[in-house]
Amino acid sequence: MSFHENLITLLKTHDAFVDIEGDLLQSAVIDAAYKINPDLIKLLISDPAIKKKFFSEIEKHRVFDINTFVDYVADKNFLNDSYTKFKNKIGLTIDEKSLRERWEVALVRPYKDCILEWGMTKEDQKRKEIFFNQVLAQDEIDKLLEPKVLTNRKRYTVDGEQAVREIKRDEEWTIRENLIIKGNNLLALHSLKKEFSGKIKLIYIDPPFNTGNDTFWYNDSFGHSARLTFMKNRLEVAKDLLSSDWNIFIHIDINEIHYLKVLCDDVFKRENFVEEIIWAYWSPSWWRAAGAKPVNIHDTILHYAKDYSQRTQNKVYIPYSEKYVADWFKYTDDDWRKYQRRMRWKDENWNSIWVKQYLDESKGVPLSTVWTDIKQVYADPRAYKENQSHHTELMRDFSWWQKPESLLKRIIEMTTNEWDIVLDYHLWTGTTVAAAHKTWRQYIWIEQMDYIDSYTVNRLKDIIQGKQTGISKEIDRQWWWDFIYCELAKYNENFIDRIKEAVDTKKLLSIREDMKEKSFLDRNVDLSELETAMEEFMGLSLDKQKQALVELLNKNQLYINLSDRDDQDFAISEEDKEMNRKFYQL
Repeated sequence: MSFHENLITLLKTHDAFVDIEGDLLQSAVIDAAYKINPDLIKLLISDPAIKKKFFSEIEKHRVFDINTFVDYVADKNFLNDSYTKFKNKIGLTIDEKSLRERWEVALVRPYKDCILEWGMTKEDQKRKEIFFNQVLAQDEIDKLLEPKVLTNRKRYTVDGEQAVREIKRDEEWTIRENLIIKGNNLLALHSLKKEFSGKIKLIYIDPPFNTGNDTFWYNDSFGHSARLTFMKNRLEVAKDLLSSDWNIFIHIDINEIHYLKVLCDDVFKRENFVEEIIWAYWSPSWWRAAGAKPVNIHDTILHYAKDYSQRTQNKVYIPYSEKYVADWFKYTDDDWRKYQRRMRWKDENWNSIWVKQYLDESKGVPLSTVWTDIKQVYADPRAYKENQSHHTELMRDFSWWQKPESLLKRIIEMTTNEWDIVLDYHLWTGTTVAAAHKTWRQYIWIEQMDYIDSYTVNRLKDIIQGKQTGISKEIDRQWWWDFIYCELAKYNENFIDRIKEAVDTKKLLSIREDMKEKSFLDRNVDLSELETAMEEFMGLSLDKQKQALVELLNKNQLYINLSDRDDQDFAISEEDKEMNRKFYQL
């Protein structure tokens, strides 16, 4: 066995350096080298020849020569498998190095909506699900984040679906429309900056928890570093949208709360941290599984705000329980008004002053940072798995597994007034906008997943039509006003969708031909070599064939940039051009 083969074989003995198919993860090895990972060092020094090549002797001590090792591993010819041969043939290398190993590039997750700095975690790379990771030169990122063309717009009213002819604005020319936007939420947020910077009063988000469970088609398993960068990308642009008296609530669980708190202190500034709300959503008696660990029955909601005042906090009170009233308001005056005796303050001599607090003058219990009075709406956390086979019927009323509307109602009423703008860009089933709609707040909602069409839009349509669900019964008013649905106009993203759905190589080859004719390919791809690389392509597994095709695509053209709306290649209709001019005030 040659030195080269011996090194690769040795590296493959460590689980962290191979994917689920047993292929070497080149970038994982390089990342470990830069971190001087002890496991990597032990491997390398275990072989005399490898130790001699990559460790210099200084006064009888061996010192790891990181640069020599990285240069060797990063060489485009280091791996000789079919996938590497394919990439090399079609030109996805620069200066004899894989694009992924060059420090001036940024890693992009087009499907999972994430821009990352160089490098990935083991958890990300070993997953069976194809994330379609891709690299972009740093100077390309600005183009990626340009505003996008909006298309497929519809207005939903009490009278049904209508065409969108105008965009309503107030006297200050602020858009006054409820907006439902389907598409990559990072790119959608950047698209909103021109029209909504400084105008969003409240943001509530419930991002994917890092639990490792793939519930409701929304993968929530990220490595810590990837997840935090995923969050940071969005929080930074979301901050640009916030008004001068903003509030943001981030709903999270125990797996990521402490990491996220540090990140949010950096983005929103530590002095703007208001509170950590503990939401106790059910009783431990609901869990019957035996285990040594205490049962977790709460989530955490981080609250940051600008100029948050006591007056704002005291907008919402919890009603007294019957027992509380009986125990505390047990005294009566001559006019039979029930009151309680309570010490309210001390005088200038620090003597206690007692005052009467009357029940009919009391607003209730002020909010604390522990919320135990709002429970999760489904009665059994196992309901999803037990009913998975017929979830379509069960999900129609959204009543058995979602966040309760009463939770969002409290947050909205704590921090906003009627007609203030509320934003949620991790919408899931739409509880935030349902509560916002019913409490007469303007809202903007962003979601990429396909269930936005079949489930969540229908939920809002039901509200407009007067269906009594959630908090409807406690709010005696009609919610007839309308909302606009629209989508970021896809281009290369359409090809990615087709690639994800392909069931065999024959289908992928058909998509490949369409890509050659109609898509925007990566600028580094050598078209003349695509045909000569077919042997390597056909030798790949179906998953790697999919990833290979996605790497051909130019990720700046996932969606159509607003600046390209007049480009004939994109075939934007005149009607779409006109509505985008009205939305973006062009």
